[in-house]
Amino acid sequence: MTGDPLYVGVDWCSGSWLAVAFDGAGFDHAAVFAEIGELWARYEETAERVLIDVPIGLVESGDAGRECDARAREVLGSRSASIFTPPVREATRKRRYRTAKRVNERKTGQGISKQAFAISDGIAAVDRLLQTVPETRHVFAESHPEVCFRALAGDPLSYSKRTAGGYAERMATLASFDPDAAPTVQRVAEATGGHDVTVDDVLDAVVLAFTARPGPGDLRTLPRDPEVDAAGLPMQIVYRADAAL
Repeated sequence: MTGDPLYVGVDWCSGSWLAVAFDGAGFDHAAVFAEIGELWARYEETAERVLIDVPIGLVESGDAGRECDARAREVLGSRSASIFTPPVREATRKRRYRTAKRVNERKTGQGISKQAFAISDGIAAVDRLLQTVPETRHVFAESHPEVCFRALAGDPLSYSKRTAGGYAERMATLASFDPDAAPTVQRVAEATGGHDVTVDDVLDAVVLAFTARPGPGDLRTLPRDPEVDAAGLPMQIVYRADAAL
């Protein structure tokens, strides 16, 4: 581990946080954290940028949809189902699906999917951190692995990440971006031993870290000029590409 700034990709997986960190020279380490506050304590002094795979910037009421999610679905094509509309802020604090669904319906006139509810704990944890620790707002940004893979590949991907074809497609995309991608994925997988982390979790965290660190292309956002929510948090999805998607 060096004293250089770190660029971190973070994937929410089975109730924990998988972080993959690069410094200026390349892969630095991977670690799994039980709490987002624990992750922040680890990287507070070292992280230049943290790209995280949970929604940042939440709707309070009215139209449930965020423009960044609509734009992400457009660019993903057949993989658009991987973009969930997040619950409204109040609903993310509810522990039961039926209660969260009622809150969302009252606030927006729409329910929430069980997939979106399943990541509510992670959404709420990051939202609380960003609202209570102002320094995090300059470091954390929302991203999405499928958007990152789409940007690096140059075209929409063909297969689900949970299939053999999807794994091969994503590994080829990473390798085309960085020749050291395969050994990096292997080292991350080894670092997660003993934790409930799947192969696709590893690939997701790695592509977020590749996006976070300086490299080919520029950091861009969907949409180009994002709105902010009631707490002042931008509703955007960050990706890296030579040209806007």
